Amino acid sequence: MGVGWGQETDKARTQAVRTILTERSLCRPGEPAKTTPKDETVRVIGDRWGVTAADVARHYPCDDLVAAPAVELWRGVTVAAPPEAVWPWLAQIWLAPYSYDWIDNLGRRSPRELRGLPDPVAGEHFTSVGGRPKGRILSVDPGRQLTGRIIGATMSYVFVPDGEGTRLLLKIVTPKGHWAAPALSLGDLVMARRQLRNLKRLAERR
Repeated sequence: MGVGWGQETDKARTQAVRTILTERSLCRPGEPAKTTPKDETVRVIGDRWGVTAADVARHYPCDDLVAAPAVELWRGVTVAAPPEAVWPWLAQIWLAPYSYDWIDNLGRRSPRELRGLPDPVAGEHFTSVGGRPKGRILSVDPGRQLTGRIIGATMSYVFVPDGEGTRLLLKIVTPKGHWAAPALSLGDLVMARRQLRNLKRLAERR
């Protein structure tokens, strides 16, 4: 027996309400719900944190490297410091992950002082875990963006001037068939959020 028109309408109404609630939950506090063409793609839990619809809609260098990603993740934080004060701290992920050190740095503390490193160079390792190099830097525009790949995930950190401060944005994409794609969103949400907050706090020290 087919489903009646009334039942189909109820299902459509329920789905519409769920969609509206999902979009509103992803907006920043006090910001009205917004939609972009990307909102029409398949979403995963935890794919956005700290970003606006404009942050999601912008083009990132990693978009040119993975044409049809299985997963797209966006993270962002506003730093009360200009890009030139934030960049040296981001460059130091070459030394350590700056997230939960007891998890992803084998208990070693990520440096809390600037080491005067030169700008990253494409082809160098992307980060270090417990002192061991991991991943690969794919492209760099000092003070503007850093793109690398680690464990099959490609990511771009992008700097956007925001008045006297900086929007530090991160987008991560994985190709179809990536073994960790289903679990990446929630795991990365925890680790990337911690990393961006640590970089923010360090760059704001004056």
